[in-house]
Parts: sequence; structure tokens; C-alpha cells
Amino acid sequence: MKRLGFIGIIIDDREKSAGVVNEVLSKNGDLILARTGLPNAKENTSVITLVINSTTDELGILSGKLGSIPGVSVKSGLAKK
Repeated sequence: MKRLGFIGIIIDDREKSAGVVNEVLSKNGDLILARTGLPNAKENTSVITLVINSTTDELGILSGKLGSIPGVSVKSGLAKK
């Protein structure tokens, strides 16, 4: 059963990792309801927040793909109902 949830993504090196993150997000665009990105050019970092509608398995797969990218940290959660 699909539920509302979130994914928080911190990118430590935008130059190296942002392209790969965007590629993964594009391939999973059907799960994403909203996306906000805040780049920090001075420190070459970025924060992305996603609002998603997914199953537990879909969330785990997407979070796992994002978390396996070097320099990327991910936290996520789903609503109880």
C-alpha cells in the first residue's frame, strides 16, 4: 500500500554527485510528488527534500540507490497510514 512520506538528501560534493542523484530521481519520478533543492555554492554542498507517495519497498530501493552514491547522505520516512 502506498503512503505519503519524505526523503532528505544531503550532497557533500555537488560537482561529483549531483548529476548521479538527479539521474536516480528522474528514473523514479513517478514516486515524487514535490521536490525542493537548496544549493550551497560556497561549500559545494546541496540539500534536497522530496515528498513521495510510495510503498515501503519502493522507498527502501530509492533510498538505497541514493545512499550508495559517494558523498550522499539520505534519511527517509513514511506516514503510518
